[in-house]
Amino acid sequence: MLSQPPPTLRESSIEIVKATAPAVAANAETITRCFYRRMFEGDPQVRRFFNQAHQHAGTQQRALAGAICAYAANIENLGALGPAVELIAQKHCSLDIQPEHYPIVGKHLLAAVKEVLGEAVTDEVTEAWGEAYGLLAHILIQREAEIYREQARAKGGWNGFRSFVVARKQPESSIITSFYLKPADEGALADFHPGQYITVKVNIPTRETSPRNYSLSDRPGVGHYRISVKRELGAGPEGVHGVVSNYLHDHLHEGDRIDVGPPCGEFTLPSLQELADGEPIVLISGGVGITPIHSMFKTLADRRVANPVYFIHGARNSAVHALGDEVREVAETLSNVRTHVRYDAPLPGDVEDGRCDSVGLVDKGLFDELLPNPRGWHFVCGPKPFMSAVIHDLRRRGTPESRIRYELFGPKADIG
Repeated sequence: MLSQPPPTLRESSIEIVKATAPAVAANAETITRCFYRRMFEGDPQVRRFFNQAHQHAGTQQRALAGAICAYAANIENLGALGPAVELIAQKHCSLDIQPEHYPIVGKHLLAAVKEVLGEAVTDEVTEAWGEAYGLLAHILIQREAEIYREQARAKGGWNGFRSFVVARKQPESSIITSFYLKPADEGALADFHPGQYITVKVNIPTRETSPRNYSLSDRPGVGHYRISVKRELGAGPEGVHGVVSNYLHDHLHEGDRIDVGPPCGEFTLPSLQELADGEPIVLISGGVGITPIHSMFKTLADRRVANPVYFIHGARNSAVHALGDEVREVAETLSNVRTHVRYDAPLPGDVEDGRCDSVGLVDKGLFDELLPNPRGWHFVCGPKPFMSAVIHDLRRRGTPESRIRYELFGPKADIG
């Protein structure tokens, strides 16, 4: 299928969007809350695409508000939104979003703007924002069509969801369990880029749940997909937080089947050609953020990349630290790798028995001690406060923004 030409965005529409953008920005979260309420009431069939824990926490609303403001601010320079478009397109493809879903979103989004801003939203304003939304929808639909074609054409690839069997279930810590997944049809397994995630869909009889994304924690080419899932605690009064992770831990066993979407995500290693610059590769993770970072680490080791590689991980203590033995086993085979584990709340024996290398937070002091070159490739994944602090410290050290890449689980948001 050939790409369709983008819809025309008139100059007058651009001016209207720019003129009304401040009012939209000032009320962005109110608008997005209104939007989700209207959409779930008017078109409840799309509710299944949205993680209700993120809805309850407000993170989805804030992320959408930020995206709307960014789009309006760059209405005359859409090239600046390239990374954001790729992130959204990958996420949409992981959930099997289709072109017919876009008119539903547009209808309720424009109605929410009108409801919140009232008489300030004239017919001309509605038309201008409708044109702007139509252009963005076109850009996303075209990119998503490309991703779907790439997935379907790949050896062992597929679109939508495919049945997999749990070949192995392995506890990794007191709160993290790995699931080794193989195609139920025993067919070929699509390759993936280290750092990507797959989507799992479970049927919980007593509850409606949306598909969940889980990072792949093993390297490509080993005959299985592996996800290492943290049991999320504190379900809250609505019982929406941690529903799927707890179900996987408690009810998914070896031999069971689960529906899986193809690998997606833009948080990936550079090409071997890019890495030929010889600069250090710094992998920094906190908590369960180790999952995509570990996939990168094992891949770099398997490819025998000659760059200096630093693997830095922060955890509470040995009880919750996952995949540590694997990291040590890989590192022992390589001369260009240095690993460092830091616990901020060590248990008795953690320090004495060498389960961690130091105590405290992963911070600039540790980077200054371990990393001689601030200009290397840096990959960061972990809880939002952890990543905010780490990225701030990397910037203070002079690491170029283009060399800091990060993965934030859940809706993308500004991490400061």
